[in-house]
Amino acid sequence: MRTAATAAIAGIVGVLGMTVPGAGQAAEITILAGQGVISAVRDLAPAFAQASGNKVTVSYEVGTGLMDKVNSGAAADVVTHYPNMIDELIKQGKVRAGTGAVIARAGLGVAVKAGAPKPDLSSAEAFKRAMLAAKTVAYSRTGASGLMAAKLMQRLGIADELKSRTVLVDGVPVAAVVAKGEAEIGIQQINVILPVAGIDYAGPLPPELQDYVAFGAGVLTVSKAPEAATALVKFMSSPQAGPLIRKSGMEPPVP
Repeated sequence: MRTAATAAIAGIVGVLGMTVPGAGQAAEITILAGQGVISAVRDLAPAFAQASGNKVTVSYEVGTGLMDKVNSGAAADVVTHYPNMIDELIKQGKVRAGTGAVIARAGLGVAVKAGAPKPDLSSAEAFKRAMLAAKTVAYSRTGASGLMAAKLMQRLGIADELKSRTVLVDGVPVAAVVAKGEAEIGIQQINVILPVAGIDYAGPLPPELQDYVAFGAGVLTVSKAPEAATALVKFMSSPQAGPLIRKSGMEPPVP
C-alpha cells in the first residue's frame, strides 16, 4: 500500500512525463549533498526512487568535498548547494542551464546539552540576555548559518562582549559540540540540530531575529541520466515535496 507521500510523488512523476522503467532499465542517479541540506535530501531521494523506479544514491560530502567532486567532474547527476552557487555552476558550464531550482530553506535554532535549562527565546531582548548569560556560545566558522549568527551578534551589539566566549565550529554539527559539553549554547540550522543525540532543541530564533539559509539543486553536465535527474530536481522543488521537506526540519521555498 502506497503512502500519501509516495502517491503524491507518483503524481508529479506522471506530470513530468516519466514512466516507471522496467527491470534493467532503471536510471541510477547520484546526488551530492552537504551538511546543510542532507536531512531533506535523505527523505526526498528514497521517496522519488520508490515512485519512479529509478535508483537514487545520496553522497554526503563534508567540507570542501562537494565542490571538489563537482570541479573534478566526478561521476554524479545532481548537486545541491546555495542558490547563488547553483547559478555560478551554470555559468561555469558544470550544471545544465534551465535545471537549477530552489528546493528548501532552513531557519536557525538553538541547542543546549540534554537536560540543561533551555534559554528564553521568546523575544529579541530575551535572546540577547540568554547569549550574554551563557558561558560559551557556538556556531559554524564558515557555514551560512555561522555567518548569520556572527552578523546577529553584531546587530545586537554583543559581539565584542561574547568574543572570548565564542566557539567556532568546523566540519561537524554545532550541536555535536554542545552534546560534548564544549559549548553551553549552539546556534545552527534547525534541521542540522534535530538529528544530533545528546542535546535538547531549545527552539527557533525569535521571529524578529530569524533568518533563513536557502538551498538549491541542479543537474550536473556530467550526468549520464539527465532526464531522470531533471525530473528529480523538479520534484524536489515542487509543492508535492513539501511534507517530506518539513519532516526534515526544513521548510519548502517561499513562492
